[in-house]
Amino acid sequence: MTFILTKAGKKLFEKHLEQYAPQDPLYEFYTDGKGKQKRRKRSLPPGLSPRDAKILSSVKRRAHYLDKGFHFCGLRFGWTFLIGLIPVIGDIVNAMLNHYLVIRKAKQADVPDWLVSRMVLNNLLSAAVGFVPLVGDVIAAVFRANSRNAGLLEEMLRLRGQEYIRQQEGGAQLSARDVDEVKPGSGF
Repeated sequence: MTFILTKAGKKLFEKHLEQYAPQDPLYEFYTDGKGKQKRRKRSLPPGLSPRDAKILSSVKRRAHYLDKGFHFCGLRFGWTFLIGLIPVIGDIVNAMLNHYLVIRKAKQADVPDWLVSRMVLNNLLSAAVGFVPLVGDVIAAVFRANSRNAGLLEEMLRLRGQEYIRQQEGGAQLSARDVDEVKPGSGF
């Protein structure tokens, strides 16, 4: 009886948990013609400057290896989890890596301050939880702050690219405040 309840519970919660988990920043999964699930690299959003495309590719790759670089027994984890297992020092190193490899690189894309603040908050939350021995490291690995930050950056750059394309086509103009936030064509 408990086996049936466990299986039903997993199916019920699995659907809801998937919507809150951050996607893999580097790869997307698809089903081929034979019904097998495969992965391929995600394409970059259209309308990005070469500078923004390079920064986004770099952040996505780094976030992937920090959060989901390894696959073992059906579990995906990255360097963040492995380094976090070292008490205190591992958590400090993780916070530094997260900031240096993801946030610092994202700042080069000339993103708004509120976005950088949100990215720092994600990393602070991950670092704070990581200080709890073992359980905190598991929670931080599931939270995947770097993947969340890569997703935030990608969404911002996607909007920037869309607005740049819209301006080139002579579409609707943005307000001055929105232009300051989005900065269409930045990096060209």
